[in-house]
Amino acid sequence: MPTFVPYFNIMSVPTQVVEDVVIKFAGDSGDGMQLTGSQFTNNTALIGNDLSTFPDFPAEIRAPQGTLPGVSGYQLHFSSQRIFTPGDTCDVLVAMNAAALKVNLKGLKQGGIIIANTDGFDNKNLRLANYPEGVNPLEDGSLQGYELHKIDVTKLTREALKDIQLGTKEKDRAKNMFVLGFLYWLYNRDMTSTFSFLHDKFGKQPDILDSNIKALQAGYNYGDTVEAFASRYKVSKAKLPAGKYRNITGNTALTYGLIAASEMANLPIFLGTYPITPASDILHELARHKNFGIRTYQAEDEIAGITAAIGAAYGGSLGITTTSGPGMALKTEALGLAMMLEIPLLVVNIQRGGPSTGLPTKTEQSDLLQAYYGRNGESPLPVISASSPSDCFFAAYEAVRIAVQHMTPVILLSDGYIANGAEPWLYPQTSDLKPIEVIFKKALSEDEPKFMPYLRDEKLVRPWAVPGTPGLEHRIGGLEKEDITGNVSYDPDNHERMVKIRQAKVDMIANYIPQQTLDSGPEKGDVLVLGWGSTYGAIKSAVATLQSQGKSVAHAHLRHMRPFPSNLGDILHNYKKVLIPELNNGQLIKIIRDKYLVDAIGYNKIKGVPLTRSELVSAISEMLA
Repeated sequence: MPTFVPYFNIMSVPTQVVEDVVIKFAGDSGDGMQLTGSQFTNNTALIGNDLSTFPDFPAEIRAPQGTLPGVSGYQLHFSSQRIFTPGDTCDVLVAMNAAALKVNLKGLKQGGIIIANTDGFDNKNLRLANYPEGVNPLEDGSLQGYELHKIDVTKLTREALKDIQLGTKEKDRAKNMFVLGFLYWLYNRDMTSTFSFLHDKFGKQPDILDSNIKALQAGYNYGDTVEAFASRYKVSKAKLPAGKYRNITGNTALTYGLIAASEMANLPIFLGTYPITPASDILHELARHKNFGIRTYQAEDEIAGITAAIGAAYGGSLGITTTSGPGMALKTEALGLAMMLEIPLLVVNIQRGGPSTGLPTKTEQSDLLQAYYGRNGESPLPVISASSPSDCFFAAYEAVRIAVQHMTPVILLSDGYIANGAEPWLYPQTSDLKPIEVIFKKALSEDEPKFMPYLRDEKLVRPWAVPGTPGLEHRIGGLEKEDITGNVSYDPDNHERMVKIRQAKVDMIANYIPQQTLDSGPEKGDVLVLGWGSTYGAIKSAVATLQSQGKSVAHAHLRHMRPFPSNLGDILHNYKKVLIPELNNGQLIKIIRDKYLVDAIGYNKIKGVPLTRSELVSAISEMLA
């Protein structure tokens, strides 16, 4: 690996220490903005900053180049203090073309830095971005309120790579590395982590490796020689709790949670699934860990995926299926079958904007009511929700525990924002994890003349009997079961009794989950902000802002969505007003009003992007006023 020696800069640029920075990388989906952002993020994690990211993908697989729908973005917030969101507004906007500037300028704070690739602002790009004829925002003075730096990234990259035997198109693919190198200079970064990444990725393609490394160095040296910036910046290491950290995305953390639960329960994982945005990464990641005895099956459709997982669960494995909202709709009938069979199954729904195909790459908390009620008949199922990228590990672990210890399918809700977002994760040791005890019925007891598959214990849980166990043969299927025997029954009294039992079994899980706690704030007060899922960071930040102003505001965040913790009603009634922010048209609020008769107020956003701290501060302040 080469040793990088920067150019010597006679006019040394002073370094300014700042508390936090928000950078938005934006360009065409082929400009490598996701890679650039993820590399800067990994570098940020290595130096010990706290961070939060928001990758923003275009909905089209390959939208027309240079157009507004084709813009791909990656937002990174890093700080020397604890942070919980990717930032409301940006300090720096990297715009690789005119469309990227037009889409993201509204998110840049006044006085913020714009780094614009001038090659992306030619007449063709301006026209594709729907600028009026003859208008160029880099030249017409419309950006006077910002610190504009015009850099011909394409030309400078080509110049740096003039001695490499690659075509112009291949050389242009390295321009994102030029931008990355320049930002490493601007924020006083060592580039070793990206050198290592490039060697791992392109070690067998020496020309491509050389082009990327030279472009990266050229970007750094450009910053070191051009006299455009009055200051460089540095963000000090964050004061995080002691321990070993790694940077992790939500889908990766969720995968690790599944593996950890599998190991602690001593159950082999079988994943039956069908690829769908934004859940596919779970399949990809699990497939990398076959050393844990994991079997992954990419089925021909969503229905085959879940039914294969049901078969695996019946056979004594940890059956899992992953999907998003449209796939959940297809899995509905089979999910009802799993509920009727009362076997452990984990259904992971990484929510996205809907309905139908909706907004495939945009985030939304759109499927809570579907998780509650989206099956025919009376089909109650436990529902668990993850709140942040790192929390996906613990949410997955808890969902598996409930599924196998209560013999029921469980729906685990994440969403596109936390699935693709990243943050530092203080990963647990095995000794920190609570054991997951799984009991298989091995044989008939002395007082059992015959196996009764629906004879229940004190938790109303039926036994898990693996097929092929002598003496434990039993019938399964979707027809109503006779109480205790499991025989097919059409008796009306039996049907009502079984419906009530299945509901009571789910309700009884409330006795085996933790009590609800406050994330922050007084135990009684003016406003309680009740949240679930990915609204966690924005709510926590907004409530902390108001608490610092002396406001009587508290925050509670739900993991167990069904059943709720048994003390939730008491908490809700301790406050004069309850606000429920959601990325939907009001779903949790309907359930809370129905169950607890609380006149909660909703704050709803359905734009495919996360909530911000500032909008919640305004909403809570209005309630207080």
